[in-house]
Amino acid sequence: MTSTSQKMRPDPKPPQAAPRARRPFLEIQYHPGDIRRGVRYYFLSRQALAGWCVGLLLYAAFLVVGLILTPTVIGNVLAQREYESLQEERAAEGTKLKVHLDRLAALENDSAQTLLQMSKIYLAYGLTGESRGQGGYPESPSVVPDSIFAAEIGRANELTSGVHDHMEALRVFLDEVDSFETANKDQVRTTPSLSPLRRDTFVLTSPYGTRRSPFTKEIDFHAGIDLAATIGTPLSAPADGTVTFAGRYPLKRSVGWWRYGNLVALRHGERFMTLYGHCEDILVKVGDKVQQGHPIATVGNTGWSTNPHLHYEVRRLDDDGEWRPVDPRIYILDHRWSDEEQVLIRARKTPSAQEYEPIPSAIARK
Repeated sequence: MTSTSQKMRPDPKPPQAAPRARRPFLEIQYHPGDIRRGVRYYFLSRQALAGWCVGLLLYAAFLVVGLILTPTVIGNVLAQREYESLQEERAAEGTKLKVHLDRLAALENDSAQTLLQMSKIYLAYGLTGESRGQGGYPESPSVVPDSIFAAEIGRANELTSGVHDHMEALRVFLDEVDSFETANKDQVRTTPSLSPLRRDTFVLTSPYGTRRSPFTKEIDFHAGIDLAATIGTPLSAPADGTVTFAGRYPLKRSVGWWRYGNLVALRHGERFMTLYGHCEDILVKVGDKVQQGHPIATVGNTGWSTNPHLHYEVRRLDDDGEWRPVDPRIYILDHRWSDEEQVLIRARKTPSAQEYEPIPSAIARK
């Protein structure tokens, strides 16, 4: 009999069922060819399968984009290499073109200088013809507007045209000078054309024209040029001629001509006289016939002279019978002066009779 005092116990809770395992959405079985190896199972949930699908899609998209872009990338790489190669080739061609331009510029400059020399010959002979080569490069190659060397090609065309013009003018000059020399051989021999000093023995210290006198400090006219050289440097005749004076002009007759110191004067035909002042030794006497290049004196420091030098004058007989000084640099054809163009411009201006000492009859005698 059960005791009533026995406590009532609650009924125990029924055991809860274990949660069901989530079944995979996809099962993949791998059966190897070797039966001794077990079957492999791969289970994919919906989320995992979705992730794999997205990954595969992205990978496929990447492959597609790669296949599309690969030709472009390869083309860009090849184009870059070709561009670099073209840049190197362009630089090399540019260097070659610059060398050619420099040579062409030198040729243009030389032809211009030669033209100046021919102009001096023209003046020396007293030729007055105005005919010149008209030039004009006949068929200048056109420049491609977008050419990378458009500027250089334009410069080359300009230089080529300049050379062509100079050559054409020189052709005309040479024809006229050759005709003149053939018809006037005596005048050619008696036209001063060489420097009385070798070109490596002197320095021009005072040009022809207006200057400030080193003695009076006043502005005066310098009828010749001063060529500084060491005492004893030999002087030679610039053309065939006759010695009309050799010595020191008397002070009582003319202070101006006395200042020339030891002086030699040469008469060259009927049109020119040359004077050599401040000489040291005089190697000729009045009446001597000299040929071009014949020694006549040496450089000195006599008379009004601040340093050893040659005072060299060229005088030309004008139509009015006056021996008028002209710039001797026009008649020094074996030396190139730094201001040739200015020399030619100034040579066309003649000084007035009040600006220079007229040649005394004792010097200008035949």
